[in-house]
Amino acid sequence: MQLSGVDILGYVAGLITAFTFLPQVIKTWKTQSAKDVSLAMFLIALTNQILWLAFGILRVDSVIIITNAVMLFMTALMIALKLKYNHR
Repeated sequence: MQLSGVDILGYVAGLITAFTFLPQVIKTWKTQSAKDVSLAMFLIALTNQILWLAFGILRVDSVIIITNAVMLFMTALMIALKLKYNHR
């Protein structure tokens, strides 16, 4: 499969987007504190990723699918960490 410049741009942008929450996940994991993390923001992000993932699946667009599947995982992980560490 030959990737075009546009495909490469999409995959690079998707990769960077997919790891947007990684620094927050790492910080929350290391400090075991989520008191300053907004649960509402991550719930909105979760809804957003579900909708984008559905859109990508319906369009059969691998960049959108991969990006939002990773984002969905990171967002769900962040929500789980928030719920786990919220009361510490």
